[in-house]
Amino acid sequence: MEVVVTVVILLSYGCPMQAIVHAYGLDERTVAAWQKRAGKHCHQVHQAIVEQGNVEVSHVQADEIRAKGSKMVAWMGLAIDATSRLWMAGVVSMRRDRELADRLLHQVRACCHCVRALLVCTDGWGAYPNSIVRAFREKVKKTAGRGRCSLEVWPNLCIATVIKRTVKKRVVEVTRKITLGTVEQAQKLLQMTVGCKEFNTSLIERFNGTMRERLASLTRKCRHAAHRLETLETGMYLIGCTYNFCVPHQQLSQATHCGRPCTPAMAAGLTDHIWSVSELLSYKRAPAPWIEPKRRGRPRKHPGLDPSVPKRPRGRPRKVA
Repeated sequence: MEVVVTVVILLSYGCPMQAIVHAYGLDERTVAAWQKRAGKHCHQVHQAIVEQGNVEVSHVQADEIRAKGSKMVAWMGLAIDATSRLWMAGVVSMRRDRELADRLLHQVRACCHCVRALLVCTDGWGAYPNSIVRAFREKVKKTAGRGRCSLEVWPNLCIATVIKRTVKKRVVEVTRKITLGTVEQAQKLLQMTVGCKEFNTSLIERFNGTMRERLASLTRKCRHAAHRLETLETGMYLIGCTYNFCVPHQQLSQATHCGRPCTPAMAAGLTDHIWSVSELLSYKRAPAPWIEPKRRGRPRKHPGLDPSVPKRPRGRPRKVA
């Protein structure tokens, strides 16, 4: 078990798999299987703890990363809570389209505690505004009696768009605009986040840098290409869960925030201590509630027989000589 935990720690920090194989004398397929199982387990932990609607969110930042693949190009959408630096959502897709944005924002919605004022900062991708509106709306019954409920967007929902213009790979101009909501409400929500003075996507870009540093398929100018989307997804959840629960955040640990070693999950109120990787891997998720299967066929006309009553013999009675 100690070797498994050590290997998972090295993988979560971006150690090359071949280095682990040569250092510990393991088979490459064994290390890949451990990484896959750990990533799937972290996905279940994320669903059981983060995606339960217990996070008090007021400022969200979202972005996407281009990932290299073998004969393919994949896209990874990521979103974090700017206040607690909690990684909230991650989606992997073959195309950078509306479906990617919808899945990402609906996953963010599953983490939010309740309907409240919310600021979402994104880049200039045109799919974000409509996906945000579709994700953050509730059913409201306006008339009595029969009829369909109307979908109402969250009140005080603000969308800030940050567009960067580059020349020769250098940012020369940054355009900020409010796509939805008022400037006053957006500024009020922005001031609630420590360290944010203007609308930007710097926090999610820093998290993107962490992902690129620790996941080889996201690193620029390298030869590590993913062959399947599952590899990217399991690696994303492994790195994201260790980032949320096991690694103290440098900025959150400063005196301006918590003043002690603190992880994003602690800042969000999801846990009260720093987890070890062994504790993360041994976390037991409660099973899903049992749902009675649907009965097939025609319903019975007669009630079921009492098992305590003996059954009547079948066939014609025998003649007694």
